[in-house]
Amino acid sequence: MSTRAAFSPTLRLTVAALALCCAVAGCKRAERETPPAPAAPVAQAPVHTKEDAMASLLALPELQAWSQQIELRSKGKAHGAVIEDDPVPREVNGKKYYQLSFVENRADDARRRESFLVAQDGSEILVDDTESDKLLSLQEWRRTIERVDIKSAN
Repeated sequence: MSTRAAFSPTLRLTVAALALCCAVAGCKRAERETPPAPAAPVAQAPVHTKEDAMASLLALPELQAWSQQIELRSKGKAHGAVIEDDPVPREVNGKKYYQLSFVENRADDARRRESFLVAQDGSEILVDDTESDKLLSLQEWRRTIERVDIKSAN
């Protein structure tokens, strides 16, 4: 047997073993380089419906008192109500809000008393102060509520 013939099976076996090692190492490297599976999406706060936002406004003690005053002064001819100003949500600092107003609802018209923005996630109520052209927090608005004059139907 020649030297070349003696090395041939050993050389073939070595090359095959080397190829197998490279293939296994390549698979392990591919496993490391595979990007991790995306994490489960972060649960977002539930979005409140427009009706939820209206109900949260009507639950405010100030609006309940206004509604009672309107009913009494008008002898039941007018009522307090919350209506939607604009169906397109208003965005403030990256947060979306329903645009709603508290109105004195009469048979022939509705008179706006105050405009509100209610966060779609239900976390916040802002008051759109048309006199100062500023958005007030509910707490700021409550500190100045005495300046609001209600004139109900006669």
